[in-house]
Amino acid sequence: MKKPIKILAIGLLTLSIGLFVLSIVLRFGGFYINTTPSLPVGLYRIVDEPVSKDAYVAFCPPQSDVFDWAIARGYINPGDCPGGYGQLLKRVHAVAGDTVLIDETGITVNGQLLPNSIPIRADVYSAALPQYRFNAVLNESECLLLSDLNPHSFDARYFGVIGREQIVHVVRPVITFNLQEE
Repeated sequence: MKKPIKILAIGLLTLSIGLFVLSIVLRFGGFYINTTPSLPVGLYRIVDEPVSKDAYVAFCPPQSDVFDWAIARGYINPGDCPGGYGQLLKRVHAVAGDTVLIDETGITVNGQLLPNSIPIRADVYSAALPQYRFNAVLNESECLLLSDLNPHSFDARYFGVIGREQIVHVVRPVITFNLQEE
Protein backbone atom coordinates (compact mmCIF):
# COMPACT_ATOMS: atom_id res chain seq x y z
CA MET A 1 0.00 0.00 0.00
CA LYS A 2 2.82 2.41 0.77
CA LYS A 3 4.50 1.91 -2.62
CA PRO A 4 1.57 3.31 -4.72
CA ILE A 5 1.34 6.36 -2.42
CA LYS A 6 5.09 6.93 -2.74
CA ILE A 7 4.88 6.64 -6.55
CA LEU A 8 1.94 9.07 -6.62
CA ALA A 9 3.78 11.55 -4.39
CA ILE A 10 6.91 11.40 -6.54
CA GLY A 11 4.80 11.81 -9.68
CA LEU A 12 3.00 14.86 -8.28
CA LEU A 13 6.26 16.40 -7.12
CA THR A 14 7.84 15.82 -10.55
CA LEU A 15 4.81 17.32 -12.30
CA SER A 16 4.85 20.37 -9.99
CA ILE A 17 8.55 20.98 -10.54
CA GLY A 18 8.12 20.52 -14.28
CA LEU A 19 5.28 23.05 -14.45
CA PHE A 20 7.29 25.51 -12.37
CA VAL A 21 10.32 25.18 -14.65
CA LEU A 22 8.07 25.47 -17.73
CA SER A 23 6.54 28.70 -16.41
CA ILE A 24 10.02 30.19 -15.90
CA VAL A 25 11.13 29.13 -19.39
CA LEU A 26 7.96 30.60 -20.91
CA ARG A 27 8.40 33.89 -19.01
CA PHE A 28 11.97 34.28 -20.29
CA GLY A 29 10.65 33.41 -23.74
CA GLY A 30 8.16 36.28 -23.60
CA PHE A 31 5.05 34.40 -22.49
CA TYR A 32 2.63 34.63 -19.59
CA ILE A 33 0.43 31.85 -18.30
CA ASN A 34 -2.80 33.31 -16.95
CA THR A 35 -4.64 31.12 -14.46
CA THR A 36 -6.88 33.84 -13.00
CA PRO A 37 -10.46 34.55 -14.09
CA SER A 38 -9.75 38.23 -14.85
CA LEU A 39 -8.92 37.30 -18.45
CA PRO A 40 -9.51 34.08 -20.34
CA VAL A 41 -7.27 31.37 -18.86
CA GLY A 42 -4.41 30.48 -21.16
CA LEU A 43 -1.11 31.40 -22.73
CA TYR A 44 -0.31 35.01 -23.68
CA ARG A 45 2.76 36.34 -25.49
CA ILE A 46 4.43 39.71 -25.12
CA VAL A 47 4.06 41.90 -28.22
CA ASP A 48 5.79 45.11 -29.20
CA GLU A 49 2.68 47.25 -29.58
CA PRO A 50 1.57 50.52 -28.03
CA VAL A 51 -0.93 50.51 -25.20
CA SER A 52 -4.37 51.02 -26.71
CA LYS A 53 -8.01 50.55 -25.81
CA ASP A 54 -9.03 46.86 -25.65
CA ALA A 55 -5.41 45.67 -25.41
CA TYR A 56 -4.44 43.17 -22.74
CA VAL A 57 -1.58 44.39 -20.58
CA ALA A 58 0.69 43.19 -17.80
CA PHE A 59 1.32 45.86 -15.18
CA CYS A 60 3.06 46.35 -11.87
CA PRO A 61 0.65 47.79 -9.35
CA PRO A 62 1.84 51.10 -7.88
CA GLN A 63 2.92 51.02 -4.26
CA SER A 64 -0.14 52.03 -2.27
CA ASP A 65 -2.24 51.09 0.74
CA VAL A 66 -4.92 49.47 -1.43
CA PHE A 67 -2.40 47.09 -3.01
CA ASP A 68 -0.76 46.37 0.37
CA TRP A 69 -4.24 45.46 1.58
CA ALA A 70 -4.92 43.37 -1.55
CA ILE A 71 -1.76 41.32 -1.12
CA ALA A 72 -2.50 40.77 2.59
CA ARG A 73 -6.03 39.55 1.70
CA GLY A 74 -4.71 37.28 -1.07
CA TYR A 75 -6.44 39.17 -3.91
CA ILE A 76 -3.10 39.57 -5.67
CA ASN A 77 0.05 37.48 -5.50
CA PRO A 78 3.45 38.58 -4.28
CA GLY A 79 6.09 39.11 -6.94
CA ASP A 80 8.98 41.15 -8.26
CA CYS A 81 7.23 44.51 -8.71
CA PRO A 82 8.04 47.38 -6.34
CA GLY A 83 6.22 46.82 -3.06
CA GLY A 84 6.59 43.05 -3.50
CA TYR A 85 3.49 42.82 -5.71
CA GLY A 86 3.11 40.40 -8.58
CA GLN A 87 2.27 41.62 -12.07
CA LEU A 88 -1.41 41.65 -12.98
CA LEU A 89 -3.01 41.06 -16.38
CA LYS A 90 -6.00 43.25 -17.27
CA ARG A 91 -7.73 44.72 -20.29
CA VAL A 92 -7.44 48.43 -21.15
CA HIS A 93 -10.93 49.95 -21.22
CA ALA A 94 -10.11 53.68 -21.34
CA VAL A 95 -7.17 55.83 -22.41
CA ALA A 96 -6.36 59.54 -22.75
CA GLY A 97 -9.38 61.60 -23.73
CA ASP A 98 -11.96 59.10 -22.46
CA THR A 99 -14.43 60.26 -19.81
CA VAL A 100 -14.50 57.79 -16.91
CA LEU A 101 -17.01 57.61 -14.08
CA ILE A 102 -16.49 55.08 -11.29
CA ASP A 103 -19.27 54.99 -8.71
CA GLU A 104 -21.61 52.59 -6.91
CA THR A 105 -23.48 51.80 -10.16
CA GLY A 106 -20.34 50.61 -11.98
CA ILE A 107 -17.82 52.02 -14.42
CA THR A 108 -18.94 54.17 -17.31
CA VAL A 109 -16.62 55.10 -20.18
CA ASN A 110 -17.84 57.84 -22.50
CA GLY A 111 -21.39 57.32 -21.25
CA GLN A 112 -21.42 53.50 -21.71
CA LEU A 113 -21.72 51.27 -18.63
CA LEU A 114 -19.12 48.50 -18.81
CA PRO A 115 -20.26 44.89 -18.27
CA ASN A 116 -19.51 43.32 -14.89
CA SER A 117 -18.27 46.64 -13.48
CA ILE A 118 -20.58 47.10 -10.49
CA PRO A 119 -18.37 47.23 -7.39
CA ILE A 120 -19.01 44.63 -4.73
CA ARG A 121 -19.25 45.92 -1.17
CA ALA A 122 -17.73 42.85 0.55
CA ASP A 123 -15.77 39.75 -0.40
CA VAL A 124 -16.87 36.15 0.24
CA TYR A 125 -15.50 36.42 3.79
CA SER A 126 -17.59 39.57 4.48
CA ALA A 127 -14.52 41.84 4.46
CA ALA A 128 -15.41 45.29 3.14
CA LEU A 129 -13.86 46.10 -0.24
CA PRO A 130 -12.51 49.57 -1.04
CA GLN A 131 -15.07 51.74 -2.81
CA TYR A 132 -13.13 53.88 -5.28
CA ARG A 133 -14.84 56.93 -6.81
CA PHE A 134 -13.67 58.85 -9.88
CA ASN A 135 -15.16 61.23 -12.43
CA ALA A 136 -12.76 62.79 -14.96
CA VAL A 137 -11.33 62.76 -18.45
CA LEU A 138 -8.17 60.64 -18.54
CA ASN A 139 -4.92 62.37 -19.41
CA GLU A 140 -1.99 60.99 -21.41
CA SER A 141 -0.49 59.27 -18.37
CA GLU A 142 -3.62 57.36 -17.27
CA CYS A 143 -5.37 54.11 -18.25
CA LEU A 144 -8.41 52.30 -16.93
CA LEU A 145 -7.71 48.57 -16.45
CA LEU A 146 -10.30 46.00 -15.49
CA SER A 147 -11.89 42.67 -16.22
CA ASP A 148 -15.16 42.70 -18.11
CA LEU A 149 -15.38 38.90 -17.71
CA ASN A 150 -15.29 38.51 -13.95
CA PRO A 151 -17.59 40.55 -11.72
CA HIS A 152 -15.36 39.57 -8.75
CA SER A 153 -12.04 40.70 -10.25
CA PHE A 154 -9.81 43.01 -8.21
CA ASP A 155 -9.56 45.88 -10.69
CA ALA A 156 -10.23 49.59 -11.29
CA ARG A 157 -13.44 49.41 -9.26
CA TYR A 158 -11.24 49.13 -6.20
CA PHE A 159 -7.92 50.78 -7.13
CA GLY A 160 -8.86 53.37 -9.78
CA VAL A 161 -6.92 54.41 -12.84
CA ILE A 162 -3.33 53.28 -13.37
CA GLY A 163 -0.41 55.33 -14.63
CA ARG A 164 0.88 54.23 -18.05
CA GLU A 165 4.34 53.94 -16.51
CA GLN A 166 3.05 50.96 -14.48
CA ILE A 167 2.34 48.99 -17.67
CA VAL A 168 5.17 46.54 -18.35
CA HIS A 169 3.96 44.77 -21.52
CA VAL A 170 1.16 44.53 -24.00
CA VAL A 171 0.21 40.87 -24.36
CA ARG A 172 -1.85 38.92 -26.89
CA PRO A 173 -3.61 35.62 -26.33
CA VAL A 174 -2.02 32.59 -27.98
CA ILE A 175 -4.25 29.83 -26.61
CA THR A 176 -7.09 30.59 -24.21
CA PHE A 177 -10.02 28.85 -22.63
CA ASN A 178 -13.01 30.81 -21.38
CA LEU A 179 -13.86 28.97 -18.18
CA GLN A 180 -16.35 31.56 -16.94
CA GLU A 181 -19.69 30.31 -15.66
CA GLU A 182 -22.55 30.98 -18.03
